[in-house]
Order: sequence, then C-alpha cells, then structure tokens
Amino acid sequence: MRLRKENDDMLDEEILLVSEVSDAFAHPARVKIFRYIYLANRNRQIPCNKDVVEVFDYSQATISQHIKKLAAAGLIEVKKHERQSQYYVNIGILGKYLNAVKKFQ
Repeated sequence: MRLRKENDDMLDEEILLVSEVSDAFAHPARVKIFRYIYLANRNRQIPCNKDVVEVFDYSQATISQHIKKLAAAGLIEVKKHERQSQYYVNIGILGKYLNAVKKFQ
C-alpha cells in the first residue's frame, strides 16, 4: 500500500516566521512586555523604555534585552525620538504569525 504525500500548505517563510516569533514569545517577561506595548498603542499611547522599566520589576538592561529580542522577531518597532526609544507593535507580523499557526490544525 502506498501512502499519498499530503500537500504542505505552510510556506518556508511562514515556518521561519513561526519559529522566530515563538522564540521571542518563549520568555514570559517578553509576552508581558509585548502585551503592555500592544495595549498602550491601542490606547494611543507610545511607551518608551522608561515607561516599560517603571511597570516591570526588571532592570533597564534586562528590559532592553527583551525589547531587542521582540524587535529582532519583528513584533515591535523601535523608533528614536530625541533621547528616547519609543515602541510600536507591528500588528502585521502578529497577524501573519497567527495565520501561520492556524495552519497547524
């Protein structure tokens, strides 16, 4: 009996995206930071590093490392404004990630 190979509808780009974003979300602190930035942006606020440090019980250096990981995955964008880094959620990447994960069903 011969088994038929099923078509894999996940593209290589989607597999890479799921891998990178899942890695960024692998630490609970990064999930919390991402959610904080998401909710702030949704309320038309633009958090900066100082805001994030005030909310979470982590050092500024630790927050910066977590932000760097989220930014590398494309989940947030960091924009310099004067001497501050401002954070914006990249909803497009989040949407692509969620759509790709749905293909696991």
